[in-house]
Amino acid sequence: MTERSRTVLACAWLLAFAMYCSLLCIPPIVDIIKAEMHVSYAAVGFLFSLPLVMIVAIAIPGGRLGDRIGTRRAIAIGAVLMAIGALARGASTTFGSLLVCTGLFGVGFSVIFPNLPKLVGLWFPPEKVGTATGFVTTGVTVGGATALAVTLPVVFPLFGTLQSTFFILGLPAALGAVLWLILARDPAGALGSGAHRDSAEGAERASAPLWKNGHVWLVAALLFLNCLHFFVWTAWTPTLLMRKGSSGQIASLIASSRGWFSIPAMFFMPWASYRMGFRKPFMWGSGLLLIVASLSAIYTPAWTGWVLMAIVGFTTGGTFPMILALTTELFPRESAGASTGMVLSLGYTAAFVGPWVAGRILDTTGSLDLVLVLLAISGGAWVLVGFAMPETGRPVEWKNVCREEKGTWRTRDKPEVMK
Repeated sequence: MTERSRTVLACAWLLAFAMYCSLLCIPPIVDIIKAEMHVSYAAVGFLFSLPLVMIVAIAIPGGRLGDRIGTRRAIAIGAVLMAIGALARGASTTFGSLLVCTGLFGVGFSVIFPNLPKLVGLWFPPEKVGTATGFVTTGVTVGGATALAVTLPVVFPLFGTLQSTFFILGLPAALGAVLWLILARDPAGALGSGAHRDSAEGAERASAPLWKNGHVWLVAALLFLNCLHFFVWTAWTPTLLMRKGSSGQIASLIASSRGWFSIPAMFFMPWASYRMGFRKPFMWGSGLLLIVASLSAIYTPAWTGWVLMAIVGFTTGGTFPMILALTTELFPRESAGASTGMVLSLGYTAAFVGPWVAGRILDTTGSLDLVLVLLAISGGAWVLVGFAMPETGRPVEWKNVCREEKGTWRTRDKPEVMK
């Protein structure tokens, strides 16, 4: 790993941290926003989900933008928009202006996200892509966990207003944008235009409609199931544990542990996968563990929530960077941004649909048991998709894969994926 690649990786990590720090600062202050802005819980819920809706709407054009003008420039545009939106929330005195600024933040968020995996694929050799992607995605977990931990007990009491709270928690986005503009560079040989092609085969595949690519749908299905479990467990674990007799404080503490359990998994699972030379067992194996966790949650007491969060954190956290890395392993470099955008657009529909459906089920039945059964069924679907996906790890025959040139890594040919 060169000094320049480490610098780019650190800047990408800071952007990932800023994305989720600004996103997840809203849940701890829902009641304060509702009271001060004189809106309903549904309105605040929409405010929180707006950046996730933006991912669905903008991730594909955001990825295509990176394919067209280069990942560094596309991420720079997204970082500036995200920073402006995050900081401008600090000047929002009405709910309408807060909604507009959050939407602008979401636009920048959605341009950055599909280009981060492609960036890692450009800077690192194939055997290190998973680990490097895992490092970047720890920024997501640390940023979200930090916002959940400090927004209500520290930042709001210290500064006293919603506006100052939003402004302070938007500063990482501003810092990330400034450092990206100053320090980030494209690797030698990377072009900012989609006109470049590694091979005739790559050109043909890059120009093919994305919706005809079966690999795109498989990877999108994996991300959908990952987001479904991540966001449903995140949203409803405190309620589940309190219904089992836990106090609100302990339930929140147990629920927050999911993020910390996921951090080592983001490093360990991609590293183990590349070390062993297999991806598929880690995918379908995670689905099996989630089936066990979902069904166990129906019958086990509240204290087992620690174990459940360890399982959910390990599986969703460990597979998330591997799923993103698949976009660099299965798709030509020139269309990796658009392909990743489509994967994110389809996958993140679960981020707002899943928790909403779970809430409707709870309203209707008065219990989360059916939700847990449906999560177990989705775990079964995860297993099936894990078996169906192509194996991109060793033993694959890499052709002229890792050539170090001028301190950067370049991939000349894509791997012959095992059938």
